[in-house]
Amino acid sequence: MRIEARGLRVALKSREVLQGLDAAAYPGQLTAIIGPNGAGKTTLLKAFAGLLAPSGGAALIDGRTVADWQPRALAQALAYLPQERIVHWALTVRAVVALGRLPYRPLGAGESAADAAAIEAALAAMDAAHLAPRPVLELSGGERARVLVARALAQAPRALLADEPAAGLDPAHQLTLFRHLAALAATGRTVVVALHDLSLAARFCHSIILVHDGRAIAAGAPQDVLTPGHLAAAYGITARYHTLDGVPVVLPVDVLP
Repeated sequence: MRIEARGLRVALKSREVLQGLDAAAYPGQLTAIIGPNGAGKTTLLKAFAGLLAPSGGAALIDGRTVADWQPRALAQALAYLPQERIVHWALTVRAVVALGRLPYRPLGAGESAADAAAIEAALAAMDAAHLAPRPVLELSGGERARVLVARALAQAPRALLADEPAAGLDPAHQLTLFRHLAALAATGRTVVVALHDLSLAARFCHSIILVHDGRAIAAGAPQDVLTPGHLAAAYGITARYHTLDGVPVVLPVDVLP
């Protein structure tokens, strides 16, 4: 699924957060949206997910505005993982992950074999199978984050939007998650993540969209976006892009005066 913003404008409480933003994410690619706090990353993901209506321009999926999609079809095609890791009900981990299968289930129908297989695969992918019987409210923040990622994976979407999916995860599970996201993209899915960790973006993402003040100021391959000039303009820092043992790393050096 091609996901695109064309001159996208979104206003929140009379403040225009996105100001004519143009960007695109493509099937088969893991795309990162990066930028400083308040740049509009979360707002952009919510607009793509149909949770915020544009005040101008358009958010499109496969050439159709998000508003033109039927809710059930959109829920089957696209999964959205919010930044907030909040669960309000005392469900088991498996029950939470099973919620990702609701778009495929007729009203009142029970769990199918396909549902069960998708749930088990998602739990395994996030190293959470052993947590399945536990109440989700008893988990640590990092464990809960993995469970909510698994819920999105169980949905088996053609496109996955994830807002800071690595937040709260230890380094081992961050690497596991991003390897899985890259593998999902390799199957032809469109995977878009909002990130603060520039080194994760450099290492795993095929393309990067750098957002600043509600506009995309750079887009393309990591080495073309994570330049000293772009990072200075967006973040107000000096930074270096290096490769260490074949792994790209972004090192913030100092804050610009």
